[in-house]
Amino acid sequence: MHPIGTLYVVATPIGNLQDITLRALDILKTVDAIAAEDTRHTSGLLSHFGISKKLIAVHEHNEHQSAEKLLAQLNAGQSIALVTDAGTPGISDPGAVVVDLVRKAGVKVVPIPGASAVIAALSASGIAQNGFLFHGFLPASGAARRKVLEALKPQTVTLVFYEAPHRIIDSIVDMSAVLGGERRITFARELTKTFETIYSCSLGEAEAWLQADTNQQRGEFVLLVEAAAIKEAAEIPEEAVRILKLLLADLPLKQAVKLATEITHEKKNVLYEFALQLKQQPE
Repeated sequence: MHPIGTLYVVATPIGNLQDITLRALDILKTVDAIAAEDTRHTSGLLSHFGISKKLIAVHEHNEHQSAEKLLAQLNAGQSIALVTDAGTPGISDPGAVVVDLVRKAGVKVVPIPGASAVIAALSASGIAQNGFLFHGFLPASGAARRKVLEALKPQTVTLVFYEAPHRIIDSIVDMSAVLGGERRITFARELTKTFETIYSCSLGEAEAWLQADTNQQRGEFVLLVEAAAIKEAAEIPEEAVRILKLLLADLPLKQAVKLATEITHEKKNVLYEFALQLKQQPE
C-alpha cells in the first residue's frame, strides 16, 4: 500500500518572477504533479525556471470535481503542488475547496508561503490602524456593493479590497458616497510590476485622480481605506463604560448592550455603537 501523498499550497509571484522562493522552486521540482488555475500561465512560470511537470487544471468552474480527482491521486501516494496564477491559492483565488476536502480526508496539507499583494500593499502604505480587515473583491453590482460598504463603514480597522480595472471607477464612487469623501485611500496598483503605483489621497479626490490619467485605471488594484474614527469613550459616563465592558466579557454583544441600557439608562444606540468599537479593537 502506498503512503498517502502531500498537498503543497504554493504561493507564486504576483508580478516579478524573482519573488518566487527557493522553497517553492524545490517543491515544484519534486512533486508528482502541479494543480494550476490556468495551465498555460503556470507553464510559462515553470518554463522560466526550467521545470517540466504534469499540469492539472483546477479553476473556479471545476474546483469541486477536480478536488475529488486530486484526492484520489494523493491517496494513491502522489504529492501535488497547488498554485494559482499569482499569489496564494485560496486567498480571493481558487484553492479553498480543494484544501478543505483534502484536509477533511486526513491528507497532509503544507503551506509554502510567498508573495502577497495584501501584505505588500500594507507594508508600503504606511497605514497601521488597529490592524486590518481584508474583504477581497466587492460585489460587481452597484446596489450589492453599496450594501457591503454600509456594513463595513463602522469598522475601526483599515479596510483592504481587491478590485479589477473595469470596475475601479464605479467602486471608488461608491466608496466615497458610502464611507465619506474625507477618508484616506491608498491605491496599490500593479504591485511588483513595471508600472507599479502606490498613491494616497482622500476618497473625495480619488475619482478625479483616476480620470486624469487613464493609465492609472489599468491593471490589478489593492485598495486600502482608512479606518472609521473611534469615538471617545468620554461621551459615555465612566460607570456605563465599566458596566458595558464587564457584560461584554461574558455575554453576546446584543444581550450585553440590552442589560447595560437597563442598568445605566444610557441610550441604547450609543452603547451599541460603542460596544461594536470595543469588539473591533485588537485584544
